[in-house]
Amino acid sequence: MKISINLKLIFAYVCFGIAGFIIISTFTFNNAFRRIMTTRADALYKQAYTLSATYTDDYYSNKLSLADVQSLLERMDSYLGVQIWIISPNGQILLNSREEDAFHNASFLENFDIAGFGGRTYQTGNFYGYFSENQLSVYSPITYNYNVRGYVLIHIPLASLEDDAYNLLNTAYLTYLLIMIIFLALLLQQIFSTNRNIRKINRIASQYANGIFEKPLSIHSNDEIGQIAASVSYMAHQLDTLEEDQRKFISNVSHDFRSPLTSLKGYVEAILDGTIPAEMQDKYLKIILFEAERLTKLSESLLELNKFGSHGVMLDIRTFDINKTIKQTVRTFEGLCREKNIIFNLTLTGEELYVDADKGKIQQVLYNLIDNATKFSNPESSIDIDSSIKNEKVFISVKDHGIGIPRENQKKIWERFFKSDLSRGKDKKGTGLGLSIVKDIIQSHNENINVISTEGAGTEFIFTLPASKQDY
Repeated sequence: MKISINLKLIFAYVCFGIAGFIIISTFTFNNAFRRIMTTRADALYKQAYTLSATYTDDYYSNKLSLADVQSLLERMDSYLGVQIWIISPNGQILLNSREEDAFHNASFLENFDIAGFGGRTYQTGNFYGYFSENQLSVYSPITYNYNVRGYVLIHIPLASLEDDAYNLLNTAYLTYLLIMIIFLALLLQQIFSTNRNIRKINRIASQYANGIFEKPLSIHSNDEIGQIAASVSYMAHQLDTLEEDQRKFISNVSHDFRSPLTSLKGYVEAILDGTIPAEMQDKYLKIILFEAERLTKLSESLLELNKFGSHGVMLDIRTFDINKTIKQTVRTFEGLCREKNIIFNLTLTGEELYVDADKGKIQQVLYNLIDNATKFSNPESSIDIDSSIKNEKVFISVKDHGIGIPRENQKKIWERFFKSDLSRGKDKKGTGLGLSIVKDIIQSHNENINVISTEGAGTEFIFTLPASKQDY
């Protein structure tokens, strides 16, 4: 059965309320009762001590009569609401604030022992069976001439202390109720706000699912709902541009295949129908071969990209000298660079610098980057290739001094079939797939590649590879 978030929140609120009530009913009452009993015991002990230290001394020195002490006990009883005794060491109740002739009645407490108080000045219970209900009993010794002549005992029913604890408990209940009301108001406000945003997300997401992207999803909240809304908005933007990207992709593929196919078809027809004379056929056959090689290269690039687009591309990770690989790759461009008077400046760290990577694919990365550099370098310029090592990473840099990449195109160069206008004007035979392949290869190694370019000044590509352990 589906349970809404609102019901879950209300259920959690009710459980919280019940748990809080139980905790207050037990912990708060017990803690308050103990605190009240301890505080009252301390206060009654001070009264008992004052009585034993002041008035009983006057009695034993014959300054007060027994009747005067009894009258004093009765007045204190009336004022404090407690029962006060003066008891002998053997348990005889000599004076009782609630019994006028206690001395002649000679009430004795069986098994009375002041040691029963332990190390405290108070105890609870029926005080040796004298009371029918439990009392808080506090004592203070009566000493005269360094001898204990008796004890002052003050009794108060525990029921009265429990009443005080219940009064505090009722105050706690009222405070808790006020807190729960405020919390409920905040909870309902949050539920209302959350439900409104969720309904809005559901409504807009349904429109996105039907291909309607005109209405933006605007929820400005710095929480999980806001993050979900931002993710949905980003997804909608990506979906909105997907169709356009597909059209661009098909258009680019069609253009890059149609141009050489048109040339091939035209030149072959011209050769067959005799439009191109026999003495000129070698020239046009070379053009046909060039366009066929261009189609082959484009097909191979598409196949290479398809490998990286699938999950679990296999890498043949081995340890090899990246400096040697750079030098070998540079040699393949010496003829082309000689025609344009371009020189290579190699700044390589150490005679040998070993990395752990797929050598074949890294050779392809270097080839594509150097190929781009030679295409877009100005004549009589240089291409700088550096290798360095830092924090167990090897950094490879390929930098040209050519036309550069416009700022607005620097994020797009990694897209498949992307060619800037400068690129198309500079070189018509590029497929627009080289940098896509480069990025996929580097990312498959869990490494990074970045570009730094200034239009009219040149471009630098920097990528990382894991340094081999044998260098450490």
